[in-house]
Amino acid sequence: MSSHLNYRHLYYFWVVAKEGGISRAADRLGMAVQTVSAQVRELECSLGCSLLKPLGRGVTLTEAGMTAMQKADQIFQLGEALPDQVRAAAAQRSGRRLNVGISDSLPKLVVKRLLQPIIHEPDMRLLCLEKEFDDLLADLALHRLDVVLTDRMPTPNPSLKLYGHPLGISPVAWYAPDKLFHQTLQNFPHSLAQVPVLLPTAHASVRYRLDQWFDRVGVVPHVVGEFHDSALLATFGAAGMGVFPAAQWVHDKMLSNYQLQCVGLSPGVEEQFFALCTEKRIQHPLVQRLLDGHAIADAKQISM
Repeated sequence: MSSHLNYRHLYYFWVVAKEGGISRAADRLGMAVQTVSAQVRELECSLGCSLLKPLGRGVTLTEAGMTAMQKADQIFQLGEALPDQVRAAAAQRSGRRLNVGISDSLPKLVVKRLLQPIIHEPDMRLLCLEKEFDDLLADLALHRLDVVLTDRMPTPNPSLKLYGHPLGISPVAWYAPDKLFHQTLQNFPHSLAQVPVLLPTAHASVRYRLDQWFDRVGVVPHVVGEFHDSALLATFGAAGMGVFPAAQWVHDKMLSNYQLQCVGLSPGVEEQFFALCTEKRIQHPLVQRLLDGHAIADAKQISM
């Protein structure tokens, strides 16, 4: 008894079972009756049992044949679906699928702006995965991601070749709920020593620049909360817990979505945004459109 299944023999048996007879199967396959019959007998020999038995002028399945037929159905249905699935996968790999890593330190509203150049691409399938920065770099190096959006450049690593593409720079402004706005506005930024202040945790690169700014202006902020998640920070700020900094890129959303007021800027403090790739020359068409979209936006700002 052979331990290797011959799928050609299984296919001939499958056709015979579906047609209900060897002659009809031979006609469908365009083969001689003797050839088809011999192929089915080879399958029965390899399996060690009979799969077909005579019924009138045709054949029917034995108990073993019924089991073989069920499995053959599954195998050949999968086979019939294979070409379409492979073509669909090839189409996705050719540029319609985009796997994006989102650094968890990026403000959620900024992420939407960073992806704006490609959001309305036809037939695009977008997968966004938010993780810690180092975990995203590992996924990018293993080609599980096409691009990583982040607020920092990685530490140089000779064994990990990554290329950073700048997407833009936003000034950082301070936002306050109505009940804290006038108090914060008076003698700003020194008022940040008296009003409750919310800050991002140190995992966000802007936190270091904010701390440097506090030192430069001689302010020890009255910190009442620190948040890993920027959306959570804005939610607590809007609820009246404190004033907080945010990229000026999301200014309109802070006013409309959170009903906050802008107190002022932190001169010299900026949030920088990057797209990280494993290739110096971008191969993925959607990543290239993403970079081109921000380059055009920057050029418009410079010309204004």
